[in-house]
Amino acid sequence: MSRPKNKPVHISCENSRQRGAGTLLAWLLLGVCVIFGVALAVGGAGGGVSALWALLDGGGDPLLGRVIVELRLPRVAGAMAVGALLAVSGVLMQTLLRNPLADPYVLGLSGGASCGAILALAAGASGIWVDGGAWLGALATMLVVFGLAGGPGGWERGARLLLTGVVVASGWGAAVSFLLYLMPDERLRGALFWLMGDVSRGTDPRLALGVLALVVGLVWPFSRALNLLAGGPDRAAALGVAVTPLRVMLYLLSSLAAASAVATAGSIGFVGLVTPHLLRLAGCGDHRVLLPASALLGGGLLTLADLLARTVIAPRQMPAGILTALLGAPLFLWLLRRSGR
Repeated sequence: MSRPKNKPVHISCENSRQRGAGTLLAWLLLGVCVIFGVALAVGGAGGGVSALWALLDGGGDPLLGRVIVELRLPRVAGAMAVGALLAVSGVLMQTLLRNPLADPYVLGLSGGASCGAILALAAGASGIWVDGGAWLGALATMLVVFGLAGGPGGWERGARLLLTGVVVASGWGAAVSFLLYLMPDERLRGALFWLMGDVSRGTDPRLALGVLALVVGLVWPFSRALNLLAGGPDRAAALGVAVTPLRVMLYLLSSLAAASAVATAGSIGFVGLVTPHLLRLAGCGDHRVLLPASALLGGGLLTLADLLARTVIAPRQMPAGILTALLGAPLFLWLLRRSGR
């Protein structure tokens, strides 16, 4: 009896896809490690790769070692965590709304967090109080958008949720402008830096790293269901996916990731929008690979942007959000033109 011809071909294609995904993740991990090491080694206080290697080998300048451990390491780890959170949130938002233009801030979360943080800064608060204000603003936005959109039953293919988020985001933008207008001059500079996306203000990245692990750990087991949901809710439901609970989970986890990123580093755009497109352009459409790959690529991109932001015009440092916007806009236009072809 002859063996079926299609089974070996299917197994061969599946093995080929797995090898390709493993190769992509390996290259991304290698690139992130290189960026992480260079970001630790380079800075205004001097150093370099050779100096970092000497410190790791037990020698080197003790003062430079303190600078790396106490200043650069939290900043680089925070940039990695924030970039990964934005990228993962972008993947979840685009799957939830089935809209390739969706990003972590499309539902007004950034505006709500910004308004809460600006209120805290206007009151003279700093540190954890600003982070708390950003968290409360993002939480309020999440509840308002969820309620106004009518819950999962009102999310007709994501359009109602998307439109509600856009309107709420517009309202928050007006509120932030009004608060900036009323703010005293001595506090205005700090507020503007926060709105531009300043990674240096995130002195303790542990919360962002913990939220990242929580979000990825909760959503990754549902990767197959996300693949089906991306093809349409009706098709996913016909194949046995509990669409409504899955969409609620995506909304809550993407909101949590975006709120954590904004509370840690302020408003940083384009990372969550561009990262999933770059990976899909490379043929990475399976969420089992897309989620960890997005976390790696998003973290590496924001860390690289922050490295350039603090070295290009040294000794002055610009907020990383300025550089991501300057580089992200033309990159996204190029992606649109390429995908149109």
